[in-house]
Amino acid sequence: MKEAGSIPLLRETTTKGIAGRVAAMSRTLFGTDLPVGLRVWDGSSAGPQDGPVLVLRSPRAVRHLLRSPGEMGLSRAYVTGGLDVEGDFRQALHTCLDYVRTVRQNGVRTLGALPSLLPLGVRLGLLGLPPKPPAEEAGLTGRTHTPGRDRAAIAHHYDLGNEFYQTILDETMGYSCGLWTSDAPEYRPADAQRDKLDLVCRKLGLRPGSRLLDVGCGWGSLVVHAAERHGARATGITISARQHEYITARLAERGLANEVEVRLQDYRHSVGDSYDAVSSVEMGEHVGAANYPEYCAMLHRSLRPGGRLLLQQMSRGRAKPGGGAFIESYIAPDMTMRPLPATLAHLEKAGFEIRDVQSLREHYVRTIDAWSQQLETAWEEIVHRFGARRARIWRLYLAGASLAFEANRMSVHQILAVRTGSDGTSGFPFVADPSGTSWAQSGTPGPEDDA
Repeated sequence: MKEAGSIPLLRETTTKGIAGRVAAMSRTLFGTDLPVGLRVWDGSSAGPQDGPVLVLRSPRAVRHLLRSPGEMGLSRAYVTGGLDVEGDFRQALHTCLDYVRTVRQNGVRTLGALPSLLPLGVRLGLLGLPPKPPAEEAGLTGRTHTPGRDRAAIAHHYDLGNEFYQTILDETMGYSCGLWTSDAPEYRPADAQRDKLDLVCRKLGLRPGSRLLDVGCGWGSLVVHAAERHGARATGITISARQHEYITARLAERGLANEVEVRLQDYRHSVGDSYDAVSSVEMGEHVGAANYPEYCAMLHRSLRPGGRLLLQQMSRGRAKPGGGAFIESYIAPDMTMRPLPATLAHLEKAGFEIRDVQSLREHYVRTIDAWSQQLETAWEEIVHRFGARRARIWRLYLAGASLAFEANRMSVHQILAVRTGSDGTSGFPFVADPSGTSWAQSGTPGPEDDA
């Protein structure tokens, strides 16, 4: 992951120069050594050099780090190229985030040492003007989660270009957590996506002729799979113009224009009712807290009595319901990930009966790591076609997201719910399925029927 630069590679750690003074400052002020190697534009180095090494290429990077301490400063310094990483990027990010948490916990140990650090601050360039945030940060205006602002937020993320996502995703164009059912070398990310899609269709009890509504249909992986493998008549909605463009062409190529309809439409507009099944896969994160009751009510009224809902959604703890400063600035503006109990409560208040909840958290680590591996494989192509900053943003995004799911700071669940009839009937069987799955339905096609 080394990129071009003029900083010489030093084989041994030195205690001189800017890097040595930064290492001494870490010990003096925070009581901890640098956890990774450090090289600075003056040619000095410090910290362990046998693992990941942070490379500071200019004082501007330091101003980003200190003017916006924590996640945003690190992001801005890396995105603009002033901070680089040599070695394992994911390991470097994990170690640096742990270091930041340690520093915050320890606090400043020796306030009396602060005046002596002024000369170091001058050498680091801290007296310069505050650097402007990168242009790639979202600059949305207006009240959050209005239809217009939601379209702008979705465009910031999904309208980067279908070509960009085709470079990172597999041929299904599934941009959500896969279901990994094998460790075989020949088992690919596309297989995990198809296994996830098949699980969704079976949980929904789809049969030939079933009417499916997919709210936030992405690039159409679920509506295509439901029509081709389960005989469903599917309708998808999206507010991404580029996604709609892609799906329309995909349906024509596969001869599915009569079986699948995709609308460029906001979920708040009428989508019809009496669907046998409704799915919404990792779209609820874009709805916002204030609009979530309306979203759940729309899902409920779209179903016939006895119809099923499959909601796949990311979650986060109560203290930090959003996606985090970096994700909300660079990837998904206005994103909200609520705790799982809050989502279930909204669904029940809308009239749903919760039938099954399944965590796929570990599966998301493997899914994201597969996307990250593809990013690295296509790195030179992505830099050439979409720019170095876009490539850096996605390297940082995927590494951070993988670590968050691995550490259980974020999770993802499939929630199966039903709109019961007026007499309370659910349409679920009275006799338990031998597999122990509470969502099984007699006559529902299984994987062997679709082969």
